[in-house]
Amino acid sequence: MAGLESMIVEEKQQPTKSVDREKTCPLLLRVFCSTGRHHSTNEYSYGNVPSNELQIYTWMDATLRELTTLVRDVNPETRRKGTYFDFAVVYPDRGSMYRMREIGVTCSGQKGADDAKTLAQAKFTIGDFMDINITPPNRIPPPRRQRPY
Repeated sequence: MAGLESMIVEEKQQPTKSVDREKTCPLLLRVFCSTGRHHSTNEYSYGNVPSNELQIYTWMDATLRELTTLVRDVNPETRRKGTYFDFAVVYPDRGSMYRMREIGVTCSGQKGADDAKTLAQAKFTIGDFMDINITPPNRIPPPRRQRPY
């Protein structure tokens, strides 16, 4: 076993590329908000989408905090301090079925670990949907799962 060396492998995060918003065309982000729960993936099947669509033009470097602010601007009920926003990406599976993957939680008036997460870091793909579960401050916030990384 001569000649074998021990190597330490460091996991490096890819540097986030900043988008020149003056020169880059924005993407259309189709957002669906609901109070107290996420929409069912069945509501996205067979070419259907939930009825409460919010269309946002943004870029891949948009953070969850930035998206929270945009939703709060158009929905006065969500402006209260302590309102939780639980973000999930809804993406197509094989066939006409959809899957949902939670990507982070923000809270109005509080800093959080997911505030600076961008769409690119969340592996959002153009054409996916964004589903947001909005929890008012007088209700129990969404449960946070332990992350395996």
